[in-house]
Amino acid sequence: MGEPWMSASQYGHSLRGLTVNLIVQNMARMLEFQQHVLEAKTVYEDPDFAVFEGYGAQWMAHADHTYDHNPLEALLTLNQPRGNLVELRIHGCDPDRAEQQAKQRGYQVVQTAADKPHGLREAYLRDAEGYLWVPDRPIAYPDS
Repeated sequence: MGEPWMSASQYGHSLRGLTVNLIVQNMARMLEFQQHVLEAKTVYEDPDFAVFEGYGAQWMAHADHTYDHNPLEALLTLNQPRGNLVELRIHGCDPDRAEQQAKQRGYQVVQTAADKPHGLREAYLRDAEGYLWVPDRPIAYPDS
């Protein structure tokens, strides 16, 4: 915690392609889920903002109160899970290990780790904010 590793403007200008920004009520729980369940690296964190990195991707989280005067502000007051119909897939994250960590820390396991017909082993895990995370890795087939 402390001084930002770069200014907000510099960070904004560094973003390319598709990014994911999670709006969260409880930054501490989000940090725990990212670090211990998904085993993502925390690039930067403070009480308002965090950047995570892992599995070839980078994503961020902002605390609700940072969305003052934002078009989404009114939606944040609704008492409902966030990200209900969006799968946040983390390719290369061990689904069995993530499931075990989620259970140990009291997060919801929506679906236990299982091999799927599309060649991936995956688990469905819901974090404290209601976001649905799907850690997955390729299934090792005998002919591959």
